Amino acid sequence: MGGETPRRPFRSKVILGGGEPWEAGVRQALSVAVVQPRCAPHDVAANAVAHAQAVRAAAARVVVFPEMSLTGYELDAAPVAPDDERLAPIVAACAETGALALVGAPVPGPHIGVLAVDGDGARVAYAKVHLHGSEIGRFVPGEPAVLEVDGWRLGLAVCRDTGVPEHAAKTAALGIDGYVAGVVHSDDESGVLSERARRVAAEHGVWVATAAFAGPTGGGFDRTSGRSAIWSAEGELLAEASAAPDDLARTIFTP
Repeated sequence: MGGETPRRPFRSKVILGGGEPWEAGVRQALSVAVVQPRCAPHDVAANAVAHAQAVRAAAARVVVFPEMSLTGYELDAAPVAPDDERLAPIVAACAETGALALVGAPVPGPHIGVLAVDGDGARVAYAKVHLHGSEIGRFVPGEPAVLEVDGWRLGLAVCRDTGVPEHAAKTAALGIDGYVAGVVHSDDESGVLSERARRVAAEHGVWVATAAFAGPTGGGFDRTSGRSAIWSAEGELLAEASAAPDDLARTIFTP
């Protein structure tokens, strides 16, 4: 995907459930990409390099990664702290491109989390709310959260969250323009992304962007769906990646 992303100063903040009252502000067009880099289970350093390459290829302001993209879906992976030196390649790529990367990882808590990484470093932006299966007992659930980026309010989600209508409803109640998620699905579940995204768009009138793993990712997922995609607030499919690793989809959110 060609083009350059303006290197304007970054303005973003995390707003947790029950936080600040929302008032619509002035927004510029926001470029968003959903990416699906190759993953080496447990190898944070190698995956961080792949993430940095994906950030550069995306040429977008916001780059969304799949669930636990830094470790693979390995529930015994050690939490990745925001100050982990292995994140340096992603920080550097974000500094060069003016991007904010939403990276999936186990984080201190422990949570199945989303790290918001920009040119200044990383912070935990979100923790998965709706844990299931073997995740329960290993991780602590979080709460709905919104990430404000350049005047856009993006509700955050991880995998199972997207299948629970209550999650989108509680997130939308915080005031959002978009709903972005990192997921992992098996290769026979590619239709799940579209079904859930269209429901969220229809019920809440927001843009939806979902980044899904492609290729093997550990944790029993030898074959995953890929097909990361972005939908308009009207539920129209705007951009979709293939089922292949290293592919991406990109579009522009317009006010």
